[in-house]
Amino acid sequence: MDDWIDYYDSTHTIYVSKRHRDLHFDEIARDIIGYISSPDAVVLDYACGEALSASRVADACAMLYLAEPAPGVRGRLIARFAPNTKIRVRSLDDLRKMADDSVDLVVMNSVAQYMTPNELDSAFDVIHRILKPSGRFVLGDILRPEVGMAKDVLALLRFAARHGFLRDALIGLVSTALSDYRQLRNKIGLQRYREDEMIAKLTAAGLSATRAPRNIGHNPWRMTFVARHPI
Repeated sequence: MDDWIDYYDSTHTIYVSKRHRDLHFDEIARDIIGYISSPDAVVLDYACGEALSASRVADACAMLYLAEPAPGVRGRLIARFAPNTKIRVRSLDDLRKMADDSVDLVVMNSVAQYMTPNELDSAFDVIHRILKPSGRFVLGDILRPEVGMAKDVLALLRFAARHGFLRDALIGLVSTALSDYRQLRNKIGLQRYREDEMIAKLTAAGLSATRAPRNIGHNPWRMTFVARHPI
């Protein structure tokens, strides 16, 4: 995961425009809010990225933890949300110090593909420990083995057409094809899981999981899972 952390800590071109970036985080925030069951909830966004719309999520809960591995991104989060007393920024290592059974909702969205299977297992162990007995773990944007990059491109173009930045998306796709992201993706690859594989992985971590009806975000060809402590 270290290479991907370095990439996201750099000046990257993963978003085709500012509008794309802002809409992406708006949509993620909306979907996370949909999983918050109470205004008293404690929420953790695991490897949250820039989390530009985190204030909206914080408005819907009692406390929002933003956990981010990239130090540069984490510094920007601290500066951006310093005035908001309902948002606390943490490193992934800090999560190991959090109290057991202290979080109502954990969201890990568009992260698992950048982690090795062992790294993901370790993350699940931490999440299992800090998740309240009644809490939920939402694991979003899981790539499937049978779905290739063409579907990612189509999902982006549909999203762009719906929100009025199609021209930027087309230009951005050309830039991405020549970018460090494409080179890194070809070099390292992205982890993909079948539905049954991910459910088995979550079960091995002590969680009972089902696939959600729709994915978090704009890509309908990726999967989201909702996991809980077994009853």
